Amino acid sequence: MEFNPDAEAVDRARFLKGRLHSGALVAFAESLIDGVCRDRAALDARLEAQSARWRVSRMAATDRNVLRLALHELLHTDTPGPVVVDEAIELARRYGGEASPTFVAGVLGGLLAARNASPADG
Repeated sequence: MEFNPDAEAVDRARFLKGRLHSGALVAFAESLIDGVCRDRAALDARLEAQSARWRVSRMAATDRNVLRLALHELLHTDTPGPVVVDEAIELARRYGGEASPTFVAGVLGGLLAARNASPADG
């Protein structure tokens, strides 16, 4: 959606159904996507604060979008943090570059540690 903002919702739904096959998984994926779209500026600000040497705009597209999805899931679902981080690392490994899994693990590890140290900020 970052590169094709005019994509139709029906195309997104068809893509998700074709990949995920389960209505519950499709609904969960849709909620993550909608949340990232809605809260992108706030997510990006948190990501930039955590990755002080990287602006979000300079991150590889796959890395920044995996991080956005994972951060939204950490903040707005009851999925356990370590599960979110593991799944994000797997996405980075599958779709990103050679350094993507390590980069994603570092950023999310820091965010998770900060969240656990200050649960009221969630």
